[in-house]
Amino acid sequence: MASENVMAFTDANFDNEVLQSDIPVLVDFWATWCAPCKAIAPLVDAIAEEYAGKVKVGKVNVDESQATPGKYGVRGIPTIILFKGGVVVDQVVGAVPKSQIEALIAKAL
Repeated sequence: MASENVMAFTDANFDNEVLQSDIPVLVDFWATWCAPCKAIAPLVDAIAEEYAGKVKVGKVNVDESQATPGKYGVRGIPTIILFKGGVVVDQVVGAVPKSQIEALIAKAL
């Protein structure tokens, strides 16, 4: 993870870091072997920088933490889900342009 503003979410810390967060949380469900996940990683890093303090940004490695993606019906990766107040606001699946991720964030701000 290139950006210091991108957190690592796991099954163990998801409830505390995401569901109980005071600010909206953008979660990128990914895997090391996933080429589209690698393609959007720089976009996720850039968004983490631009929205620092307004939106928490983090990633869940679906191979290391399997309960959380299952709970939210993640079937394809990358899947980006935006949470606010512990509930899902919206989500996108696949390597989408940065503008689409920003449109997702706009719904929660």
